Amino acid sequence: MAPSLASSLKDPSLLVEKTYINGQWLSSKSQKTFQVRNPASGQVIGTCPESTVEDLNDAIQASSQAFPKWRALSGRQRGRILRRLFDLIVENKEDIGRIITAENGKARGDAEGEALFSASFFEWFAEEAPRIYGDVVPHSTPNGRIQILRQPVGVCGLITPWNFPMAMGARKIAAALAAGCTVVLKSDGLTPFSSNVLAVLGERAGIPKGVFNVITALENTPSLGLALCQSDAVKKISFTGSTRVGKILMQQSSSTLKKLSLELGGNAPFIVFDDADVEVAVASALVSKFKVTGQTCVCANRIFVQEGIYDKFSRRLVEEVRKFRVGDGSGDSITHGPLTTGVSKVEEHVEDAISKKAKILLGGKRIPDLGTNFYELTILGDVDDSMKVMSEETFGPLAALTKFKTEDEVIQRANSVEVGLASYLITNDLARSHRVSERLEFGMVAINTGVISDPAAPFGGVKHSGMGREGSKYGLDDYLVHKSIIIGNVNTEYKL
Repeated sequence: MAPSLASSLKDPSLLVEKTYINGQWLSSKSQKTFQVRNPASGQVIGTCPESTVEDLNDAIQASSQAFPKWRALSGRQRGRILRRLFDLIVENKEDIGRIITAENGKARGDAEGEALFSASFFEWFAEEAPRIYGDVVPHSTPNGRIQILRQPVGVCGLITPWNFPMAMGARKIAAALAAGCTVVLKSDGLTPFSSNVLAVLGERAGIPKGVFNVITALENTPSLGLALCQSDAVKKISFTGSTRVGKILMQQSSSTLKKLSLELGGNAPFIVFDDADVEVAVASALVSKFKVTGQTCVCANRIFVQEGIYDKFSRRLVEEVRKFRVGDGSGDSITHGPLTTGVSKVEEHVEDAISKKAKILLGGKRIPDLGTNFYELTILGDVDDSMKVMSEETFGPLAALTKFKTEDEVIQRANSVEVGLASYLITNDLARSHRVSERLEFGMVAINTGVISDPAAPFGGVKHSGMGREGSKYGLDDYLVHKSIIIGNVNTEYKL
């Protein structure tokens, strides 16, 4: 264990360099490990087991054996455990923030914010667990009855990304456990420690052995994904990541006909109309574009600004972004940390846009004095649809500003991409807000705000951004199946 990170924690036992199977912290049977590095410094902060398919199968077996007892608990009993886990995450938010910053790089405020965001899903689904209602439906004959039960699907394989290493797991785990499912979580190889914290705290909260298992790996990730998809014991796969990998997992799951939830890539339009409040527009853009240094799937990627407000908006955006400070995320005054993986893509998009006559309004280059993974917060003006940044998700701190004339034009341009996850609309025209939001081909539309995620709101996309929803009351549906119970020959008092 890395002394520098462990010694910074109030509770060093939260940092665990093992996998978690059937209530035990284990090494891989192969005895192989991989290194976890801080993206700000490049320093090794610890190691985790390079799990094999054999390790994964042990976790699946443990989850299968634990399923009957876990599903037999009442929703209220499961909810009380989830509520305790919520409390534990909140109590340990500072330590969790330090771990997230160390392995992911995000600034301390964002990291602690992720801890609380993670906790919010356990709070929400603790309240939803007792409310998994079925239906009673009138039968077409007088002596028949129909009951519809909603029951847990079974063992769930969850695969999470590095950009929200705890929250993306929490959003899946909380729903699955509330529904009565058991879980095998494959954490991202770049950020395994945050998921391990959930296992530590989950055990303290009272989650029984085998109900929640965590598998760690870096190089073996593709083989583990394949094994999860092809396992007959695993009844559902939930994946957050790229569209490319999501399609592979869908193909690999076809032989076992699994239930799938896929939260995939985005290319979010952020549309500012002439009638918008400029300060609301700028504040919303700051959050939606630059949160976690632009490394979220719902980040504004294409910023469409109507001609009449373009100059004022771009000037104010530059003024506000200048106030941010980039550096090692552990620093007190740092607002934006390094990129975890994507510096070269940001650089490629900036260079492509400049070569096609885009203007640099702010930033536009790496920050080598800070390290190899740092890039300036960048704003480009006069961007057009021929540039890569308009058709590809950047996943970095690059705000691409482009002008538009009419409502019909911007809707057509916004919908022109194959993905459809998040979109943003800034306007003070009530009729326009309804009209445009209904025409945008995206699973989520935020109006006059840059914040789109909330435990109560269903999260997910359309088109190549995937299927299924996470969070909200609808988030349980992906972990439940409907069972119809039809009863015949019910004797009635009345003879018809």
